Amino acid sequence: MAPIIQVESLVKKFGELPAVNGISFSVESGAIFGFLGPNGAGKSTTIKMLATLLKPTSGKATLAGFDINSQSNQVRQSIGLVFQDPSLDIRLTADENLQFHAMLYNVPKDVFAARCEQVLRMVDLLDRRSSPVSTFSGGMKRRLEIARGLLHHPKVLFLDEPTLGLDPQTRNAIWHHVRKLRDEVFGGGEFCRWVGCELDRGERVSFSLCLNGLDQKHTTAQSDAQCHCAFLAK
Repeated sequence: MAPIIQVESLVKKFGELPAVNGISFSVESGAIFGFLGPNGAGKSTTIKMLATLLKPTSGKATLAGFDINSQSNQVRQSIGLVFQDPSLDIRLTADENLQFHAMLYNVPKDVFAARCEQVLRMVDLLDRRSSPVSTFSGGMKRRLEIARGLLHHPKVLFLDEPTLGLDPQTRNAIWHHVRKLRDEVFGGGEFCRWVGCELDRGERVSFSLCLNGLDQKHTTAQSDAQCHCAFLAK
């Protein structure tokens, strides 16, 4: 079976500054994948290239079998993305935010209601579906963004530091819901997921890639590796 993510010699330069310098890796279905590295190592830049938000300077990558350069529309239809910065419309309710997302991704009207209930139930927000997002806590907003990213049944889901700026209790709650998704959604075999986010000390990954500054020196690690930025895939 081909890897769900395949990256070969990927480079991104801003002027003469190399933000990502020839990184290569692959992610198999069912794997847990981790990025290790300090701020500025290129983790978010790599995610943005794979999500077709940034065009690589050179190199190539495929996601769910689609080339990120020549098949960007197919890549975008195959992914869900939770940005590092909040992107909900706080004037709308949770339902209305999901409805807007469904329109953008052409989710059929006859399946929207069931999917909306499904994803809101996954993140324990079903009872707040009619509440304005402006009344949500930071953790609740993050959970809604995760639900939104799942709504159109993507093959790959990116979470870029979803717990950034949250207090320890809320971070733990977010990770509880991520693990719940891993068990309930990944275990069902319906989707593929790739999740990128900060991990608290003690979180575990089965495979990791280290981005060591601009040199992008990468290493693999065993199932007990600890990391600060990780990816989950099914």
